[in-house]
Amino acid sequence: QVQLVESGGGLVQAGGSLRLSCAVSGRTVSNYAMGWFRQAPGKEREFVAAISRSGNSIGFADIVKGRFTISRDNAKNTVYLQMNSLKPEDTAEYYCAADRRFGSQDFTRAVSRYEYWGQGTQVTVSS
Repeated sequence: QVQLVESGGGLVQAGGSLRLSCAVSGRTVSNYAMGWFRQAPGKEREFVAAISRSGNSIGFADIVKGRFTISRDNAKNTVYLQMNSLKPEDTAEYYCAADRRFGSQDFTRAVSRYEYWGQGTQVTVSS
């Protein structure tokens, strides 16, 4: 059974940075495409970023492109989301997700396609 544990959330001022981590246990992270999603109160969960198993394919939501980066450290079984130039509208609960069914170069932006989810970490950006 795969377990995902997010960390790194917190309160930051607008323009600041945070780095979220997603530690994977139970399986080797290199077998999974990984995604980051977020959900603000009263809103649906939305795609933020994803990285393929190989790490060669990466995707971002338009609203975070140029500000966020995603990376994976297979030796540490961890995936990261570096968030820069944060805005109040980035405030949300952030979740990482994993799925092993994609090809090595593939990922998806669809919430429903990910098999495993973490419990989330709260990011609050003050203006």
